[in-house]
Amino acid sequence: MRLQPGDRLGPHEIVSAVGAGGMGEVYRARDPRLGRDVAIKVLPSAVAADVDRLHRFEQEARAAAALNHPNILAVYDVGADANTTFIVSELLEGRDASGADEERSRCSSQGD
Repeated sequence: MRLQPGDRLGPHEIVSAVGAGGMGEVYRARDPRLGRDVAIKVLPSAVAADVDRLHRFEQEARAAAALNHPNILAVYDVGADANTTFIVSELLEGRDASGADEERSRCSSQGD
């Protein structure tokens, strides 16, 4: 499901797409209740339709939400809206993982 700026998932308003991969699509969204930007990961419909995988996802979200560590993304909410299953987390600013991989590769090749 491709969301557009202005679409809503629960109380969250989609601002922009951040990225997509095999485990879903990630969006920047605004939480008007708390006045902050968050990240929303939307699960692919195949994952959300599989009861075992959905249960595992919910367990992992609860486990992550119980942790407090600077290297672990804070999980704020898990929900479903109009057959769309999603997780709401802290939004981290910065470059994406592919940019970090490219930089690491470039640095290691310069050391040769």
